[in-house]
Amino acid sequence: MLGFMSCADNKKATINAIDAKVLEEFAKDLKFRTFNFFWEVVDTVNFQTDDRHPTKDFTSIAATGFALPSYIIGVENNYISREEGAERVRKALLWLWNSKQGPEESGTTGYQGIYYHFLNYGSGTRYKNVELSTIDSGLLFAGILVCQSYFDADNEIETEIRQLADSLYLRADWNWAMNGNPTMSMGWKPESGFITSSWDGYNEAMILLVMAMGSPTHPIPDHSWENWVSTYEWKEYYGYEHVNFGPLFGHQYSHMFIDFRGIQDSYMKEKGIDYFENSRRATLANRAYCIDNPKKFEGYNENIWGLTACDGPKNEMRIWKGQEIQFKTYHARGAAAGYEHDDGTITPTAAGGSIPFTPEESLNALYTMRTTFGDKLYQEYGFKDAFNLSYDKEGWFNEDYIGIDQGPILIMLENYQTGLIWDLMKKNPYIIKGLQKAGFTGGWLDAALK
Repeated sequence: MLGFMSCADNKKATINAIDAKVLEEFAKDLKFRTFNFFWEVVDTVNFQTDDRHPTKDFTSIAATGFALPSYIIGVENNYISREEGAERVRKALLWLWNSKQGPEESGTTGYQGIYYHFLNYGSGTRYKNVELSTIDSGLLFAGILVCQSYFDADNEIETEIRQLADSLYLRADWNWAMNGNPTMSMGWKPESGFITSSWDGYNEAMILLVMAMGSPTHPIPDHSWENWVSTYEWKEYYGYEHVNFGPLFGHQYSHMFIDFRGIQDSYMKEKGIDYFENSRRATLANRAYCIDNPKKFEGYNENIWGLTACDGPKNEMRIWKGQEIQFKTYHARGAAAGYEHDDGTITPTAAGGSIPFTPEESLNALYTMRTTFGDKLYQEYGFKDAFNLSYDKEGWFNEDYIGIDQGPILIMLENYQTGLIWDLMKKNPYIIKGLQKAGFTGGWLDAALK
């Protein structure tokens, strides 16, 4: 049996209980509103998903990766028909397949089967000089593989979806992105080549490595997972021992697609837990930091917490209660050993993306945020991205929704309730192969390999 209890469990902060029926109705409303973000906020020329709304800058391939499973959630919850969902997915994948790839500085969507981080509306070409992003492409391909496993009917549209998904995945040259190094580059630019930063240290890239190892056409070396794990930082933070990474999205994104409960690599076997438990501890440590609130920001408490990458009020230095605080706009906020980036900005996706790990704490937090702040924070598509009660007397509330922050709320809520996306990926042969090559064993994975 895995050792799931933490040394801090006996000093867990009190949660103000909220009636289960009230939370159930709230979760139902939240799921529907957040699904509508992905269904309605889309470029109707290329069917890629906006990075943010209502501000219109560009589409985001990671947001598209989150939109694709969201359409499946819409089908399974009877928000849309299966035919509507399939047609939307087909259009998105067909455009990706047909879009121009090449080494030019402009006029293409990607290179080597991998895509640029942000794309222009309409043409879908590279936005300004953004990088060819390995992680954002990885999140896109995770969504594509979910669709490959879900749309299994013997009809023309669903057959085409499976074929497109396979072709897109097999085209991506992940080994090229290694650039001959032990760990994968974070990206590439036609003007300057590979980015010097690479994927090491525990973070959101587990799903990327699993897919890259599972590729039958362009796999990365077999020792890549061992190299990745060697860079982990296992430390205690606020009473919770775990592999540390500051922003909570690093503990959430891969878990949106892979159910890590009961499966372990060699590192986690040695620690006596799995990556799901690691994310639970990281979430509780993040929450414990917010409750402690060392900088004494307004509003933080047991039901208003959560630090991760999100929008913020402004890039400027201000004095707050005798301290110099560097307030920021979009930034990877977080709390972990050696990483405390906190300017008083809370984002609902921090709690929302952790619903399966900490269902009571997360749902209570989301409900409290909605009832406390009303339509300043919770509107047509669910939660606006972030808020900061310490920036000025009135408090700052973001105007935008952000696609990569909406996705974890919807997908993790569905996984908590039904396991839908997890169960689909448990059937995907590329995911199974990647996990196996990374050394994972146990639980559902052993059963899938029989």
